Amino acid sequence: MVLKDKIAILTGGGTGIGEAVVRRYLSEGAKVVVADVKTKSDLEATYAKEDLSRLLLLQADVTRRDGIEAIVKSTVERFGRVDILFNNAAVFDMRPLLDESWEIFDRVFAVNVKGMFFLMQEVARQMVKQGGGGKIINMASQAGRRGEALVSHYCASKAAVISYTQSAALALAEHRINVNGIAPGIIDTPMWKEVDALFARYENRPLGEKKRLVGEAVPLGRMGRPDELTGAAVFLASADADYITAQTLNVDGGNWMS
Repeated sequence: MVLKDKIAILTGGGTGIGEAVVRRYLSEGAKVVVADVKTKSDLEATYAKEDLSRLLLLQADVTRRDGIEAIVKSTVERFGRVDILFNNAAVFDMRPLLDESWEIFDRVFAVNVKGMFFLMQEVARQMVKQGGGGKIINMASQAGRRGEALVSHYCASKAAVISYTQSAALALAEHRINVNGIAPGIIDTPMWKEVDALFARYENRPLGEKKRLVGEAVPLGRMGRPDELTGAAVFLASADADYITAQTLNVDGGNWMS
């Protein structure tokens, strides 16, 4: 168990990739604080079969300063410290560029960039205060590696995640806090039902076609599964990654080479 007794905060842990990483962290010996906009009762239902003595389930909004502060404060009160942050909360939107709005821009950047940055900052302050270093992992996307005609705000937000990861890694290196990112490719999560419906609308496709096509276009021939991100999430949180910082690791079946 490579994360035995480590204390991890994970946002967006109510479903999809976040849920898969929570379960893997628990299996590797960590104690995990799950922060999500879902209600606490919904989170309790999701993790009903897990050892709740090793979990803290919080309903939290990372776009609010008091929400971010409460996540860190509650973690320290329950478990005494923070060793790992898995910054995963995000929202998605797509539409033609000429139809983009101020409201959608604000929503996407509030969660994907502002929430990510200021939670990273708050956790880093706690890590510096307690000493001993730490590991911060920010979830980017292959969308952050390039622009896409229908996904301008989301692509830009994930490019910002990659950039902030690099800056934070340099700023926090003296405190032995490693900051890295993960850039997933096409992962078969519940969100893809929404994404596929949007592509069907804007590209005039039948439902399900875009999902099938993007899966077939991956060099490995299929979409990824949420659990296939968890190895990278564990590695970057472990002592095996002590000499890795400022990197964003592609976990995408070969879609992007960098």
